Amino acid sequence: MIVSTLAKEFNIKTEYLNNIISLIDEGNTIPFIARYRKELTGHQDDQVLRELSERLSYLKNLIKRKEEISASISQQDKMTDELQKQLDGASTLAEAEDIYRPFRPKKKTRASTAAQWGLTPLAEIILSQDYIGDITEEAEKYINENVSDAQSAIKGALDIIAETISDNAEIRKKLREVYIISGAVVSTFADKTKPQSKIFEMYGDYSEEVSKIPSHRVLALNRGESEGVLRVKIYFDRDLALRIISSRYIKSKSTLKDYIESACADSYDRLIHPSIEREIRAALTEKASAQAIKMFEENLKPLLLQPPVKNKVMLGLDPAYRTGCKIAVVDATGKVLDTTVIYPTPPQKKIEEAAQVLKQLISKHNVEVIAIGNGTASKESEIFVADLINTLDKKVSYAVVNEAGASVYSASKLAAEEFPQFDVSLRSAVSIARRLQDPLAELIKIDPKAIGVGQYQHDMPQAKLSEALGGVLEDCVSSVGVDLNTASVSLLSNVAGLSAAIAKNIIAYRDEKGMFKDRQQLLTIGKLGPKTFTQCAGFLRIRESDNILDNTAVHPESYDAAKKLLSLFGYSEEDVKKGNLDGLLKKINEYGEENAVRHCGVGVLTLKDITQELLKPGRDIREEFAPPELRSDIMDI
Repeated sequence: MIVSTLAKEFNIKTEYLNNIISLIDEGNTIPFIARYRKELTGHQDDQVLRELSERLSYLKNLIKRKEEISASISQQDKMTDELQKQLDGASTLAEAEDIYRPFRPKKKTRASTAAQWGLTPLAEIILSQDYIGDITEEAEKYINENVSDAQSAIKGALDIIAETISDNAEIRKKLREVYIISGAVVSTFADKTKPQSKIFEMYGDYSEEVSKIPSHRVLALNRGESEGVLRVKIYFDRDLALRIISSRYIKSKSTLKDYIESACADSYDRLIHPSIEREIRAALTEKASAQAIKMFEENLKPLLLQPPVKNKVMLGLDPAYRTGCKIAVVDATGKVLDTTVIYPTPPQKKIEEAAQVLKQLISKHNVEVIAIGNGTASKESEIFVADLINTLDKKVSYAVVNEAGASVYSASKLAAEEFPQFDVSLRSAVSIARRLQDPLAELIKIDPKAIGVGQYQHDMPQAKLSEALGGVLEDCVSSVGVDLNTASVSLLSNVAGLSAAIAKNIIAYRDEKGMFKDRQQLLTIGKLGPKTFTQCAGFLRIRESDNILDNTAVHPESYDAAKKLLSLFGYSEEDVKKGNLDGLLKKINEYGEENAVRHCGVGVLTLKDITQELLKPGRDIREEFAPPELRSDIMDI
């Protein structure tokens, strides 16, 4: 059932789906599967694999829940072949719960109380609508110490009928579908006597179809409601709903028709509408949250994969007015060389003094690039820097950097551990400089929700948001690769397969025993066993290794295949180091790709990946993207 459903939804061949499910069930990470198991997956990318993994989890939970429901109904000796068939055919958790509703143990309700008073047989007589005569006479038979008269008996019986109608899975499914097509989301101010918030002004008398309301408005309404400003309801045509319900229950010539109509109306008003309204609101919120989280993911990835400005001494400038612009100079590796504060912006406007300070720093540390934060006073700071550059006798350029999240990082525990000697504002200047040098390495330290790449982050399901953004971090870090000898705990923690604890153990090993010389040394790290090694090794680079393959994305499991490929065409590892493989692709084509695959013992896709890595060892995929724009003058119209 799961495989056929996924095959239809994702348009992936069954053989690949079975492989993917097995790989996920075995605990392999998505980046590892996407990169190193291409032959098994049909070359599905990490995004598709994550979506498939989420859907797989949902379907497994659905099957588990249906088994629980089946067991519960069976224990009550109420399971029938027809009921089991309905349950097996349920394609969503909502449908499964609708089927279970009549059998679910309930808290005390009006219907359960009436049933305790012995009124179920009377309810069945009225619902069947076959009784001929005065139902009041029949109802008198049910008078007891809890039921004072015939009308009370009838009323209790109608409560039982109302709950029976509400528990009808077919009715609920039909109404839910029609609500989505014809219902409307309606909002009003919670208290019209109070001055109203400008933020929610448009929602004070608002209505929009359930089927058309965009996600950002759903989230805005939710926030207005949670803040007590708005009342939000789902409107649906009551007469239409009652016609749908009545058509299922009322026999037109029955003398008990009025009673059944009363029960249908009570069931809809008191039980069905409030329940379906909650379900529709929950479904809209879930869909809106999913889209908002998707937007977070789409915005975060290009931000993390911005090309770095490598091998440059950088001056970070965190703009401000009253408190002055914070300055930090970092070397090509990100090490802090100097810090200070200047006041070129209003109200002080000490432009000459500030220019003199920066000139001295630029000369002293041979600064090549100035990174300017894009926050408050950014434009004034940019003008100041551009004017300053024009007076220098050496080439210096600048770039305006998105400083979103810099203040959050500066005040974090991580920043305090990294720069205990600096105050919060100077840490921010360091972060601005470093995020131009290596955006991924710096932004990875900041909670993605604080980087400003989406809306309503605090209204999202936090576990889902964190999981989704964590997946983006993992995919980006794994696709770029991490230098094992320079990476921070933050960076290592986001490598596929590595936890924060293992990352700390790697740093401790590095501090104690010096730089890594070989990927195999990872197996001596505490908590890093063979399975974890398999997941992470291909994403970790060692530039200082004697084995050039350790500085590529070639996985250690494919080292023998890479060496066979080189020797097949008369190349050595030294040729890889020196870049003497210009004729490799031509030789593979002449020899025949299939023949090379058989000789090396790997798949076609893996062979292509190995070849690409051998041709460009140490390659950074970010270099394929447009680099940051470094300027020396102000851009104007």
